[in-house]
Amino acid sequence: MTQLRSPQGDPSDRHRIDAAIETALARVKAMLPRFTEQFPAPASTNGTYGAIDNIEWTSGFWTGILWLSYQLSADEEFRAAALEQVCSFQHRVDNEIGTDHHDLGFLYSLSCVAAWKIDGDRSARASALKAADLLRRRYLPVAGIIQAWGNLNDPAQAGRMIIDCNLNLPLLYWAGDQTGDPAYREVADNHVARAARYLVRSDDSTFHTFHMDPLTGAPLRGTTHQGYSDTSCWSRGQAWGMYGFPLVYRYNGATSLIALSARLSRYFLARLPADQVCCWDLIFVDGEAERDTSAAAIAVCGLLETARQLPLTDANRARFEAAARAILLSLIDNYALGEHDPGDGLLREAVYHMPEKRGVRERVIWGDYFYLEALMRFTRVWDPYW
Repeated sequence: MTQLRSPQGDPSDRHRIDAAIETALARVKAMLPRFTEQFPAPASTNGTYGAIDNIEWTSGFWTGILWLSYQLSADEEFRAAALEQVCSFQHRVDNEIGTDHHDLGFLYSLSCVAAWKIDGDRSARASALKAADLLRRRYLPVAGIIQAWGNLNDPAQAGRMIIDCNLNLPLLYWAGDQTGDPAYREVADNHVARAARYLVRSDDSTFHTFHMDPLTGAPLRGTTHQGYSDTSCWSRGQAWGMYGFPLVYRYNGATSLIALSARLSRYFLARLPADQVCCWDLIFVDGEAERDTSAAAIAVCGLLETARQLPLTDANRARFEAAARAILLSLIDNYALGEHDPGDGLLREAVYHMPEKRGVRERVIWGDYFYLEALMRFTRVWDPYW
């Protein structure tokens, strides 16, 4: 099991965080009867997740929640449910069900890689390696990127990379370490280099998506898919960058990625409302727009991961740790659901897809996952599933 961390900061903060963990675990357990054989839909409707088969890009987040719950509690019921779901992921990758996208890291790092790390499940390891092969298949060698979505021969999708993919790259590095095949690492290194160059703007904000010419490799244009506009900064995309670049650093040791994450983090922190929980796009800074608590939870994990890699003497280390604590405590006090609150999930006031008006002011399963991961990071010495 994970080791307890020594309390940091105000002891009352630690008490609030410990209480939040107990509440979260109780809510997860209450969802188990509906979500062991099936999975929560990506976003709730009126606070309740629909039950779906293992078909969405988000399925791994629920299984990751189960693994986190097991590691936080040592409750065998969580472990048994997670292992039952791992079998579903084996079936999914064997039959390539809903795998025509880059989100295989979200799916398989949090389910099968976690099962291998925690439980030594060799069949889960094999499934994760198959998923890494499918992810590597999406690599466009001339452009040097992993295509985000769709058929690789579809001109409308060809050459699109998105900042979310940073969190999928650890699956490739893990597969390279497991197999000794350097091709996995080469693909991931090439993609992250282009993400750093083209998805990050000169002012340290980020594009959600960037298009490369798949035939020549030439950079074409940056756009958004879920943000306010092509020139604004979608808050969840910024958070993906804040967390994804330092996670990749764990594997490739490129210190430039830590410096880059620090720049993205400073941009993010300068645009928070008074309660420290971001609006859905960082063009909104005064709290006049809907919040996205899922972006806030991802940002907490990114701030902590970046701070962990900085020298003790770097002023950003203490700043990022303090900011992560402030955001997490605001989530606990203002947005976390109580044990007896109706509906599902752990965090209210998330946004799935604002332009399409999907999952607005709802719970989203990745927000629940990253909230629980943030609670884990604050209280345990933890080996990430990424």
